[in-house]
Amino acid sequence: GGNHGAAVVYAAAKLGRRATIFVPEVSSPIKIARIRSYGADLRVGGARYADALDACEAFIRTSGAISVHAYDAAETIAGQGTVGLEWEQDAPELDTVLVAVGGGGLIAGIAAWYGGGGKGVGGGAEGSRCLHASLEAGHPVDVTVESVAADSLGARNTGPLVYEIARAHVDHVALVPDEAIIDTQRLLWDRLRIAAEPGGAAALAALTRGRYVPRKDEKVGVLLCGANVDLGKLAVGT
Repeated sequence: GGNHGAAVVYAAAKLGRRATIFVPEVSSPIKIARIRSYGADLRVGGARYADALDACEAFIRTSGAISVHAYDAAETIAGQGTVGLEWEQDAPELDTVLVAVGGGGLIAGIAAWYGGGGKGVGGGAEGSRCLHASLEAGHPVDVTVESVAADSLGARNTGPLVYEIARAHVDHVALVPDEAIIDTQRLLWDRLRIAAEPGGAAALAALTRGRYVPRKDEKVGVLLCGANVDLGKLAVGT
Protein backbone atom coordinates (compact mmCIF):
# COMPACT_ATOMS: atom_id res chain seq x y z
CA GLY A 1 0.00 0.00 0.00
CA GLY A 2 1.08 3.59 -0.63
CA ASN A 3 1.15 5.28 2.78
CA HIS A 4 2.28 2.07 4.42
CA GLY A 5 4.89 1.65 1.69
CA ALA A 6 6.41 5.06 2.36
CA ALA A 7 6.72 4.25 6.05
CA VAL A 8 8.39 0.90 5.32
CA VAL A 9 10.89 2.48 2.93
CA TYR A 10 11.72 5.22 5.41
CA ALA A 11 12.30 2.69 8.19
CA ALA A 12 14.39 0.48 5.90
CA ALA A 13 16.55 3.43 4.89
CA LYS A 14 17.18 4.29 8.53
CA LEU A 15 18.35 0.69 9.05
CA GLY A 16 20.56 0.78 5.96
CA ARG A 17 18.32 -1.61 4.04
CA ARG A 18 16.75 -1.32 0.60
CA ALA A 19 13.04 -2.03 0.43
CA THR A 20 11.10 -3.36 -2.54
CA ILE A 21 7.60 -1.90 -2.64
CA PHE A 22 4.74 -3.14 -4.82
CA VAL A 23 1.92 -0.75 -5.69
CA PRO A 24 -1.08 -1.03 -8.04
CA GLU A 25 -1.58 0.98 -11.22
CA VAL A 26 -4.21 3.13 -9.49
CA SER A 27 -1.58 4.57 -7.15
CA SER A 28 -1.27 8.34 -7.13
CA PRO A 29 1.81 9.66 -9.00
CA ILE A 30 2.46 11.83 -5.93
CA LYS A 31 2.55 8.74 -3.74
CA ILE A 32 4.81 6.86 -6.14
CA ALA A 33 7.24 9.78 -6.31
CA ARG A 34 7.34 10.01 -2.52
CA ILE A 35 8.15 6.32 -2.10
CA ARG A 36 10.88 6.49 -4.74
CA SER A 37 12.36 9.58 -3.09
CA TYR A 38 13.27 7.41 -0.08
CA GLY A 39 15.29 5.10 -2.32
CA ALA A 40 12.86 2.23 -2.79
CA ASP A 41 12.85 -0.35 -5.53
CA LEU A 42 9.26 0.43 -6.50
CA ARG A 43 7.35 -1.93 -8.75
CA VAL A 44 3.88 -1.57 -10.20
CA GLY A 45 2.32 -4.96 -9.55
CA GLY A 46 -0.99 -4.90 -11.42
CA ALA A 47 -4.23 -3.02 -11.82
CA ARG A 48 -5.50 -3.16 -8.23
CA TYR A 49 -4.19 -3.60 -4.70
CA ALA A 50 -4.88 -7.34 -4.71
CA ASP A 51 -2.77 -7.71 -7.86
CA ALA A 52 0.11 -5.82 -6.28
CA LEU A 53 -0.16 -8.05 -3.21
CA ASP A 54 0.00 -11.17 -5.40
CA ALA A 55 3.10 -9.81 -7.15
CA CYS A 56 4.69 -8.98 -3.81
CA GLU A 57 4.06 -12.47 -2.44
CA ALA A 58 5.54 -14.04 -5.57
CA PHE A 59 8.65 -11.88 -5.12
CA ILE A 60 8.92 -12.92 -1.47
CA ARG A 61 8.78 -16.61 -2.40
CA THR A 62 11.60 -16.31 -4.92
CA SER A 63 13.82 -13.78 -3.13
CA GLY A 64 13.49 -14.76 0.51
CA ALA A 65 12.69 -11.15 1.39
CA ILE A 66 10.91 -10.36 4.65
CA SER A 67 7.20 -9.75 4.18
CA VAL A 68 5.72 -6.55 5.57
CA HIS A 69 2.01 -6.82 4.88
CA ALA A 70 0.17 -3.53 4.41
CA TYR A 71 -2.48 -4.32 7.02
CA ASP A 72 -3.02 -7.96 8.05
CA ALA A 73 0.10 -8.49 10.15
CA ALA A 74 0.66 -8.12 13.87
CA GLU A 75 3.64 -5.81 13.42
CA THR A 76 1.75 -3.52 11.04
CA ILE A 77 -1.32 -3.38 13.26
CA ALA A 78 0.79 -2.68 16.35
CA GLY A 79 2.66 0.11 14.59
CA GLN A 80 -0.53 1.74 13.39
CA GLY A 81 -2.01 1.32 16.84
CA THR A 82 0.45 3.89 18.16
CA VAL A 83 -1.88 6.49 16.61
CA GLY A 84 -4.35 5.45 19.30
CA LEU A 85 -1.73 6.06 21.98
CA GLU A 86 -1.02 9.55 20.64
CA TRP A 87 -4.73 10.28 20.30
CA GLU A 88 -5.40 9.25 23.88
CA GLN A 89 -2.58 11.47 25.07
CA ASP A 90 -3.78 14.46 23.04
CA ALA A 91 -7.54 14.05 23.57
CA PRO A 92 -8.35 11.65 26.41
CA GLU A 93 -11.95 12.87 26.49
CA LEU A 94 -12.96 11.29 23.16
CA ASP A 95 -15.94 8.94 23.14
CA THR A 96 -15.60 7.82 19.52
CA VAL A 97 -12.83 7.76 16.95
CA LEU A 98 -13.62 7.77 13.23
CA VAL A 99 -10.94 6.13 11.11
CA ALA A 100 -10.70 5.47 7.38
CA VAL A 101 -10.99 1.80 6.46
CA GLY A 102 -9.42 -0.09 3.60
CA GLY A 103 -7.89 -3.40 4.57
CA GLY A 104 -8.50 -2.40 8.17
CA GLY A 105 -5.03 -2.44 9.71
CA LEU A 106 -5.19 1.17 10.86
CA ILE A 107 -8.55 0.92 12.60
CA ALA A 108 -7.65 -2.51 14.00
CA GLY A 109 -4.54 -1.10 15.65
CA ILE A 110 -6.29 1.98 17.02
CA ALA A 111 -9.37 0.07 18.22
CA ALA A 112 -7.17 -2.58 19.85
CA TRP A 113 -5.33 0.15 21.74
CA TYR A 114 -8.56 1.58 23.09
CA GLY A 115 -10.07 -1.86 23.72
CA GLY A 116 -13.12 -1.37 25.87
CA GLY A 117 -12.20 2.21 26.64
CA GLY A 118 -13.09 3.75 23.31
CA LYS A 119 -15.29 3.10 20.32
CA GLY A 120 -13.75 2.73 16.89
CA VAL A 121 -15.97 3.48 13.90
CA GLY A 122 -14.74 3.01 10.37
CA GLY A 123 -15.37 5.37 7.50
CA GLY A 124 -15.16 3.56 4.19
CA ALA A 125 -16.04 3.92 0.53
CA GLU A 126 -19.15 2.15 -0.72
CA GLY A 127 -17.09 0.80 -3.61
CA SER A 128 -14.36 -0.59 -1.34
CA ARG A 129 -16.03 -2.28 1.60
CA CYS A 130 -14.08 -5.40 2.52
CA LEU A 131 -14.15 -4.87 6.31
CA HIS A 132 -17.82 -3.89 6.26
CA ALA A 133 -18.68 -6.97 4.18
CA SER A 134 -16.61 -9.26 6.40
CA LEU A 135 -18.26 -8.02 9.59
CA GLU A 136 -21.66 -8.55 7.98
CA ALA A 137 -20.76 -12.06 6.80
CA GLY A 138 -19.17 -13.12 10.07
CA HIS A 139 -15.84 -14.02 8.42
CA PRO A 140 -13.37 -12.46 5.96
CA VAL A 141 -14.79 -12.27 2.43
CA ASP A 142 -13.55 -11.05 -0.93
CA VAL A 143 -15.16 -7.98 -2.46
CA THR A 144 -14.85 -6.17 -5.76
CA VAL A 145 -13.26 -2.72 -5.59
CA GLU A 146 -14.33 0.30 -7.62
CA SER A 147 -13.85 3.62 -5.88
CA VAL A 148 -12.06 6.94 -6.12
CA ALA A 149 -10.37 5.86 -2.87
CA ALA A 150 -9.11 2.54 -4.28
CA ASP A 151 -5.56 3.89 -4.23
CA SER A 152 -5.36 3.70 -0.44
CA LEU A 153 -8.54 1.85 0.60
CA GLY A 154 -8.67 -0.71 -2.20
CA ALA A 155 -8.09 -4.01 -0.36
CA ARG A 156 -10.06 -7.00 -1.64
CA ASN A 157 -10.06 -8.96 1.62
CA THR A 158 -9.53 -7.72 5.16
CA GLY A 159 -7.63 -10.82 6.30
CA PRO A 160 -8.14 -13.02 9.37
CA LEU A 161 -6.11 -11.05 11.92
CA VAL A 162 -7.70 -7.70 11.15
CA TYR A 163 -11.12 -9.33 11.08
CA GLU A 164 -10.76 -10.87 14.55
CA ILE A 165 -9.60 -7.59 16.09
CA ALA A 166 -12.30 -5.58 14.32
CA ARG A 167 -14.99 -8.06 15.33
CA ALA A 168 -14.04 -7.51 18.98
CA HIS A 169 -13.24 -3.80 19.04
CA VAL A 170 -14.71 -1.94 16.04
CA ASP A 171 -18.31 -0.81 16.47
CA HIS A 172 -19.16 -0.71 12.76
CA VAL A 173 -18.11 0.69 9.40
CA ALA A 174 -20.07 3.63 7.95
CA LEU A 175 -19.97 3.69 4.16
CA VAL A 176 -20.05 6.78 1.95
CA PRO A 177 -20.32 7.28 -1.82
CA ASP A 178 -17.40 8.56 -3.86
CA GLU A 179 -19.01 11.96 -4.42
CA ALA A 180 -19.16 12.50 -0.66
CA ILE A 181 -15.47 11.71 -0.36
CA ILE A 182 -14.61 14.16 -3.14
CA ASP A 183 -16.79 16.86 -1.59
CA THR A 184 -15.06 16.33 1.75
CA GLN A 185 -11.63 16.66 0.15
CA ARG A 186 -12.73 20.04 -1.19
CA LEU A 187 -14.24 21.04 2.15
CA LEU A 188 -10.98 20.30 3.95
CA TRP A 189 -9.02 22.31 1.41
CA ASP A 190 -11.44 25.26 1.22
CA ARG A 191 -12.01 25.65 4.96
CA LEU A 192 -8.78 24.41 6.55
CA ARG A 193 -6.25 24.24 3.73
CA ILE A 194 -5.68 20.57 4.53
CA ALA A 195 -4.81 18.44 1.52
CA ALA A 196 -6.27 14.96 1.93
CA GLU A 197 -6.29 12.16 -0.59
CA PRO A 198 -9.67 10.43 -1.09
CA GLY A 199 -8.93 7.72 1.46
CA GLY A 200 -7.75 10.34 3.92
CA ALA A 201 -11.09 12.14 3.73
CA ALA A 202 -13.34 9.07 4.03
CA ALA A 203 -13.77 9.16 7.82
CA LEU A 204 -14.77 12.82 7.87
CA ALA A 205 -17.15 12.19 4.96
CA ALA A 206 -18.99 9.65 7.11
CA LEU A 207 -19.56 12.39 9.69
CA THR A 208 -20.41 15.30 7.36
CA ARG A 209 -22.81 13.19 5.30
CA GLY A 210 -24.65 11.83 8.31
CA ARG A 211 -23.57 8.23 7.83
CA TYR A 212 -22.32 8.45 11.39
CA VAL A 213 -24.59 10.50 13.67
CA PRO A 214 -23.11 11.32 17.10
CA ARG A 215 -25.21 11.32 20.23
CA LYS A 216 -25.86 14.61 21.99
CA ASP A 217 -22.63 15.85 23.61
CA GLU A 218 -20.64 12.91 22.16
CA LYS A 219 -17.00 13.79 21.64
CA VAL A 220 -15.80 12.50 18.29
CA GLY A 221 -12.27 12.41 16.92
CA VAL A 222 -11.71 12.14 13.17
CA LEU A 223 -8.44 10.88 11.74
CA LEU A 224 -7.21 12.49 8.51
CA CYS A 225 -4.75 10.04 7.02
CA GLY A 226 -2.97 10.48 3.71
CA ALA A 227 -2.06 13.65 1.80
CA ASN A 228 -0.95 12.15 -1.52
CA VAL A 229 -2.95 14.44 -3.75
CA ASP A 230 -2.17 16.79 -6.62
CA LEU A 231 -2.57 20.25 -5.08
CA GLY A 232 -3.23 21.82 -8.47
CA LYS A 233 -6.21 19.57 -9.07
CA LEU A 234 -7.46 20.00 -5.51
CA ALA A 235 -7.30 23.79 -5.71
CA VAL A 236 -9.43 23.97 -8.85
CA GLY A 237 -11.88 21.35 -7.63
CA THR A 238 -11.27 18.65 -10.23
